[in-house]
Amino acid sequence: MAVLVLSDDQRRKWDSSDDALFYSQPRFVQHLDEAFRQRLTALYRERLPADAVVLDLMSSWVSHLPEEITYRSVIGHGLNAEELQRNPRLERRWVQNLNTDQVLPLDDASVDATLIVAGWQYLQQPEAIAAELLRITRPGGQVIVSFSNRMFFTKAPQIWADGSDRDHLEYVGTVLLSQGWSKPEVIAEETRHAGLAGYFGGKGDPFFSVISAKR
Repeated sequence: MAVLVLSDDQRRKWDSSDDALFYSQPRFVQHLDEAFRQRLTALYRERLPADAVVLDLMSSWVSHLPEEITYRSVIGHGLNAEELQRNPRLERRWVQNLNTDQVLPLDDASVDATLIVAGWQYLQQPEAIAAELLRITRPGGQVIVSFSNRMFFTKAPQIWADGSDRDHLEYVGTVLLSQGWSKPEVIAEETRHAGLAGYFGGKGDPFFSVISAKR
């Protein structure tokens, strides 16, 4: 059983309609700017060994993994089958609404690293997901939760919609700790705009990541 952290009010969303309807049409767009994506790929290059089994949870048509590295296996989950089919990094994939079903169809201790990019902010049962991720992760494996300051506001639970960037980092870390993950490492950085504006001090999307390991 997951250790509950959120109240019922903190789980509520402005738009309570079925998430599957919201994501029924594929969105072949980048939800985060190039500066953020470059920083994310650099983080993966640094933290993910090439022999890892990687789960890209709440994925889409891109996984942001380094192109030059071939991992042992990359598994993808999302809410839109067309987006997942378009993703060239995924060897296996499945569709599942994590707000209605938190049980992941993966064996115990079968994954080395789980990646969540701009997805945690839509979870209404994050404790159960964190507990499931702990179950499927091998000892010493990790979870990397990355996000910026963007969201679909009406689909974000109140805990996220009402919070600041600092609140978001603390919230993710608290949920992971509550389910038995290690004390998280927190990354909070500004990025430089990847285009010409970057040479004149232009900023990209801010980069936030929370990284925890299975003890």
